[in-house]
Amino acid sequence: MGNIDEIKQRIDIVDFISDYVSLQKAGRNFKALCPFHHEKHPSFFVFPEQQTWHCFGACGTGGDVFSFIMQKEEINFSEALQLLAGRAGITLNQDKTTADNVESKKRLRLFQLNEAASEYYHHLLLDTSAGEMARNYLNKRNISMKTAKEFHLGFSLDSWDALMKFLTSRGYEEQELKDAGLIIGRETGGSYDRFRNHLMFPIHNIQGQVSGFGARTMDESLPKYINSP
Repeated sequence: MGNIDEIKQRIDIVDFISDYVSLQKAGRNFKALCPFHHEKHPSFFVFPEQQTWHCFGACGTGGDVFSFIMQKEEINFSEALQLLAGRAGITLNQDKTTADNVESKKRLRLFQLNEAASEYYHHLLLDTSAGEMARNYLNKRNISMKTAKEFHLGFSLDSWDALMKFLTSRGYEEQELKDAGLIIGRETGGSYDRFRNHLMFPIHNIQGQVSGFGARTMDESLPKYINSP
């Protein structure tokens, strides 16, 4: 077992977050005013069974005990690991720590990559002339722009490399885009965008991170649906 998993087993997220916010029982879960933004009504929830938290308000963020302390104390992952290990009474194994750090950074990087793609698709849907077709399609299906914004729907351009160019310009590597399933490598060399001219639905994990996408055509093209691998 790695250091991260061992820490998660020893630290109960409800007890831990209770040190920072006043939690109230809400069925099998707990709720509170979000510690990361100002609000009058509780939108911050802690889920004991999953050992996770999520803000359903302005933040829209969530995660585990690590992501909470990193955001609350404004520290990096290595600092959070040291702090939580001390609380859990665990002496860190350096080999495990190094492996955990490498894997966690890679995983976090892919979530950040998906989030950047989601923001790009969402912008194309709401704010561009190219997205008008998708907006008209949603209107025909009686899906309002309010709903599109709430679920962060998006639109992918009818282009072989628009997303790839955008994300690589933001500093992401082509291999990272392949790892995230956003582009596909050609046997003859080079790569192309997986999603083209589709209505985009970001898929979130229980921590609220974008882990992939579902995409739908807006005409009679087949296949009608494409999903992240």
